[in-house]
Amino acid sequence: MSEDKRFPLSWELKMPKMGESITEGTIINWLIAEGDSFEEGDIILEVATDKVDNEVPAPASGILVKTLFHAKDVVPVGAVMAILEVSEEAKSSKKENVIQSDREESHKIQNELKKKRIVIPRAVEESRSTSFLTTNSNTFFSPLIIKIAKEQHISFEELARIPATGMEGRLRKSDIFNYIEEGRPFKFAQPVAEKDPTAYRIPQLQFDKGKGKIIEMDRMRQMIADRMVYSKHTSPHVTAYVEADMTNMVQWRNANKVAFQEKHGERLTFTPLFVEAVAKAVKDFPNINASVDGTNIIVKEDINIGMATALPSGNLIVPVVKNADTKSLEEIANNVNALAVKARENKLGGEDIKGSTFTISNVGTFGSVMGTPIINQPEVAILALGIIKKRPEVIETEKGDEIAIRSMMYLSLSFDHRVVDGFLGGSFVRRVADYFEQFDINRKI
Repeated sequence: MSEDKRFPLSWELKMPKMGESITEGTIINWLIAEGDSFEEGDIILEVATDKVDNEVPAPASGILVKTLFHAKDVVPVGAVMAILEVSEEAKSSKKENVIQSDREESHKIQNELKKKRIVIPRAVEESRSTSFLTTNSNTFFSPLIIKIAKEQHISFEELARIPATGMEGRLRKSDIFNYIEEGRPFKFAQPVAEKDPTAYRIPQLQFDKGKGKIIEMDRMRQMIADRMVYSKHTSPHVTAYVEADMTNMVQWRNANKVAFQEKHGERLTFTPLFVEAVAKAVKDFPNINASVDGTNIIVKEDINIGMATALPSGNLIVPVVKNADTKSLEEIANNVNALAVKARENKLGGEDIKGSTFTISNVGTFGSVMGTPIINQPEVAILALGIIKKRPEVIETEKGDEIAIRSMMYLSLSFDHRVVDGFLGGSFVRRVADYFEQFDINRKI
């Protein structure tokens, strides 16, 4: 009889990487408690990344020994979330993907900061009775935090003054962006030489935010807020406007929407027509289909059109029509309708919202004449489409100038002025308008 030589082994359960651009995840809740056993494939916890909820399964049968993070904590990809006890047969997970140079620099900064004392203000009610406080538990910075600080030109001493909400006083990504949104009140803190040359005086800036009903942001709204602030601080936004005569497209769509649905089994809204035209314009101006990586510009090979979509909760999400330039109008309509249904039913998956290279936002759906959209990072431009509205316009005919009732729409393109100049941005949005205006009224469905 053979003896079973399997022994319990310690296993580090790490935050998995669930997408190329995803650097962290938010723990929604633990489904297995400390001390509980589980089977291979059981869901241990739920994680939110890039606005989509994901389940993390058990790699093998075992026991959950200890959790290192709690619900609502933001965890970098590769960080250890829990310690499991599994059998010897279980294979070890991949090594944590942390750049060695960042780690060494992080340790160096921690040691330097420990030599200094930082004065951070107490809560508002305490600050009235005392001018400053000598606390400095916020001296550990992850490689992700260091990377963001570099991008935002925040010194490590200023970083140490930012109020932290993470476990054991650790600084989170959202803490930095909230601090930036508040105007970086600790940026110009001055040393208090008469008391302690290593201490700092923090300006006591307080704002009256008024009284009213307090509504806590849900997880998705917090992520949206972080992304919007990050985008505005990353990309210098410029917006270009044009207007387009949509009469031919409107007339063709109204005349063919019933026949289109009968033939193809798909509703024909304006969105597939917009996606089709935008994809053609992107193909004409490929540099608008890009992202920035330091001093490099990455021009994408695929043309994937993201569609800013409102969920029933009022939050925003961006499902993606992949390779839109290669698809027929019927295929685009099928994709658009399927994604819209998933969004309404909160069933969008990670693949549905991944890979966008250029985004459109149909602000006209809500009656807006035009908009100034915020770029969907890491893209370099976003197009807002206003409401289609009838109004009298002067048009050129064989008889000369005449006044006619036309269906008009404003287009507004927000672009990243680091890499997109006025010529490219203006030419691109004009080309989209041209495709709208030159729509073939005799097109077959």
